[in-house]
Amino acid sequence: SDEIERREHKNLATRLDRAGFSEAVTFEDFDWDAPVTFDRDRVRDLFGLGFLDCHEDVLFLGPVGVGKTFLAHALGHAACRRGYAVLALRADRMLKTLTHARLDNSHEVELRKLLAADLLIVDDFGLDVMSPTESRDAYEIFTERHRAGSIIVTSNRGPDEWLATFADPVRAQSAIDRFTSNAYDLTIEGESYRPRQKPRLQTG
Repeated sequence: SDEIERREHKNLATRLDRAGFSEAVTFEDFDWDAPVTFDRDRVRDLFGLGFLDCHEDVLFLGPVGVGKTFLAHALGHAACRRGYAVLALRADRMLKTLTHARLDNSHEVELRKLLAADLLIVDDFGLDVMSPTESRDAYEIFTERHRAGSIIVTSNRGPDEWLATFADPVRAQSAIDRFTSNAYDLTIEGESYRPRQKPRLQTG
């Protein structure tokens, strides 16, 4: 039993390392007293991870600092603990990696990594206007993963605003429609929690 536990711990550590989380966060770590509002029952249901078995998607939408990335990565951490392969990336870095991969003919390999994960987490999508190449790559990711694997997207902007960030409106509409028709929408409203974490001088 000790050997089995050791192997499971090692496998979990490997999955967490491959996921690429900036920091390890869990559902238990979330500050439920934070001044933000969202459908808490729906979020708790998502941590049951049934959406992964059904290849469904999740969208966390809201202003800066309300916990979108935290909840997305906490879901990813829970998925790793359950044995799923997870990959978490910021949207701009993901698209730049694919663009650079075209230069050394590794584009297909990099794209397959994104498509092979059980859960792909794309953070801060829709912030920047994409080049034609980035637009095609985003289209490929959304369409190829549709009903084949789950995606969690966090964004400050709603899907209706994503259309303007794509170079090709036809591809954009197709990709966005596939994602939104298969995604749970979680809108988070409230104040940024980051000022509360700001270091303060002790008095006295």
